[in-house]
Amino acid sequence: MDPVFYIMAILGCADNGAACSQQRVEPVRYESAAACEAAVPDALMRNTDVSYPVVAAACQQRGGMRSAESVATTDSDA
Repeated sequence: MDPVFYIMAILGCADNGAACSQQRVEPVRYESAAACEAAVPDALMRNTDVSYPVVAAACQQRGGMRSAESVATTDSDA
């Protein structure tokens, strides 16, 4: 079995937070979902240049047998 790690995708979304599309992936690999989720606020602040009304970050599990995702959002104008 492959080792498990988490990556953070930066998403651009419509005004209502729907219709999101991946814009980039943060270059850091996280050892746990908790570590990835803790890094979301800083990642959102670094990615305010995404040209969408709402910017979101999704932690995604890689390696191992299954995937997990969680999303946090912020207005890109903030």
